[in-house]
Amino acid sequence: MNFKTNIVCIGAGYVGGPTMTVIADKCPDVKVTVVDINQSRIDAWNSENLPIFEPGLDDVVNRARGRNLFFSTDIPSAIKEADIIFVSVNTPTKTFGHGAGKASDLQYWEKTARNILEIAEEGKIIVEKSTLPVRTAAAMERILNSNDKGLHFEVLSNPEFLAEGTAINDLFEPDRVLIGSHQTESGLAACQKLVDVYAHWVPRDRILTTNLWSSELTKLTANAFLAQRISSINSISALCERTGADVDEVAFVMGKDKRIGPKFLKASIGFGGSCFKKDILNLAYLCGYYGLPEVSAYWESVVKINEWQTHRVVDRMLETMFNTIAGKKIAVFGFAFKANTGDTRESPANLVVRDLLAEHALPVVTDPKAIPDAKRDLKDVLEQVQFEADPYKAAEGAHAVVVCTEWKCFAELDWNRIYKGMAKPAFVFDGRNILDAAALREIGFEVTCIGKGKAE
Repeated sequence: MNFKTNIVCIGAGYVGGPTMTVIADKCPDVKVTVVDINQSRIDAWNSENLPIFEPGLDDVVNRARGRNLFFSTDIPSAIKEADIIFVSVNTPTKTFGHGAGKASDLQYWEKTARNILEIAEEGKIIVEKSTLPVRTAAAMERILNSNDKGLHFEVLSNPEFLAEGTAINDLFEPDRVLIGSHQTESGLAACQKLVDVYAHWVPRDRILTTNLWSSELTKLTANAFLAQRISSINSISALCERTGADVDEVAFVMGKDKRIGPKFLKASIGFGGSCFKKDILNLAYLCGYYGLPEVSAYWESVVKINEWQTHRVVDRMLETMFNTIAGKKIAVFGFAFKANTGDTRESPANLVVRDLLAEHALPVVTDPKAIPDAKRDLKDVLEQVQFEADPYKAAEGAHAVVVCTEWKCFAELDWNRIYKGMAKPAFVFDGRNILDAAALREIGFEVTCIGKGKAE
């Protein structure tokens, strides 16, 4: 079949895989190839057991794979054939050198740019899909256009705004698609080609175009603002616990104010995932780099509040469970950073388990999708942690249950059965406020919720 456009995505992870799958599904006249150096990951994309769990993803892959959607490790061939190349490689926070702990580690991104330059035989449109610091496109352009082949590369910024667990729906019905380009004739022409791809299914008024730098910065600031709302309501949850107020009631009333709105005002043990913390610290680093230390400190405080909120969980356990949890079995319900995903990156449960171990408790982790990744994240303390797929078995003989992920299945469990099998008094610490606390107390549990004081 002769395809109108040939799109290649370098990087088959949580962003590249689902995004390209939906593009292929919605654009049958476009050939989409996802490439990665990881053979096992590509093998998984070509199998019935996809490498990531995302509701609805399997159906979309099955519709498009083999028709106009392909997964491969043959990166050179893909680059040569591509008209548009999406770069969706990992950009973790640096763990070394200047900017360690805040700045993005761009080594994989730069290697990809140099690889494209080495292989390409004609000019391409390069699309930044990874979350990158503002003005990174300038560096990519310097690398790509400093060639002696006479080739011109046009770089666009097209950040993702996906939420894991709802990523497929977010891609099918996005609030907005953002494309940043140089405001030159060639830049605007490249931008229009990418607009034409998304216009297959996205209404034109939701496809927003800006200059390159605005697009790059928007991704960082959007995540920072969302995370700031979570940290703000979590800080208020601590005050609610001390005063007897109910954080859910406070958030509900605040959310009725049209200027504030209800979203991201759900108190919990803290946010996780691959984006929020990384992007906020990157933003803080950029502010410091550009001589804005007060702005940098402001955004760093969002991360500090989040970590403080997570540590408070075990602090409250100690307060409630007679000032010691040493030798006590604690069932940790959920290790994914949020429900409907197997992703454990920056999961609050990781900190909770480590805090439990610091108090010599005996944690048992259960999760419907994330146990393999939990074992990887806890590999340095693996011998001290138990893992159990069955939540009833995880809670058997436990002194307490702590809910770290808002899986619906946890709220639907037979809590009478759980209570009967636990040590008494039986404690529940609901870090996501998903359980019916009144019903649990009727059973006999001692229940502690986020942002709800004893006077509730």
